[in-house]
Amino acid sequence: MDTSTLPKSRAEAKATGAKHYFTGEACKHGHVSPRKTKGACTECLRVDSEKRNVTRAEYFKQYNQSEIAKQAKREYYEKNRGAIIARAQARPLSEKRKYQKAWKDRNQLWVRADTKARRRKHRIATPKWLTRRQKSEIRQLYQIAMTMTKTTGEQYVVDHIVPLRSEFVCGLHVPWNLRVITREENLAKSNQLVDTLSD
Repeated sequence: MDTSTLPKSRAEAKATGAKHYFTGEACKHGHVSPRKTKGACTECLRVDSEKRNVTRAEYFKQYNQSEIAKQAKREYYEKNRGAIIARAQARPLSEKRKYQKAWKDRNQLWVRADTKARRRKHRIATPKWLTRRQKSEIRQLYQIAMTMTKTTGEQYVVDHIVPLRSEFVCGLHVPWNLRVITREENLAKSNQLVDTLSD
């Protein structure tokens, strides 16, 4: 705000219909800032607003951790599950990655435990009779997934056609049970069997 063009007193501001005036003197809190014709010093108002925002943020932080809030969120999700999933899928890839990184940063212990469990599951599902060539084919599939992710900007993963764990059957970590698909396709499939078994 250009203070040089403002009236020099409240009376002058009222007379001219101006919303602000500037005396050049400090207010009672020491701010040398424009003042509102119908209100206080603009810097005082800004400081008060920041204090209210902090108080409001703290209130919602505590509320969101309460059981009442958690139950309300669960009920809302059950009612609007389809719309919530559709909105999440429609987000830009950059936004999805930002949320994923933030979640991983907040849950590092869980991420490490999940990574260990997944590696152990793969190790158990890998037959000892696999040849070096077959193990190399597995590594190549993971390399293809990483290359496609970098090239296209969309996240690709290595999927088990027959899941390593499912209700009906458990597959093996072998080349002919692996394929490269998008992360979205993998999430939609979950641990269900797919028609590609007959291909």
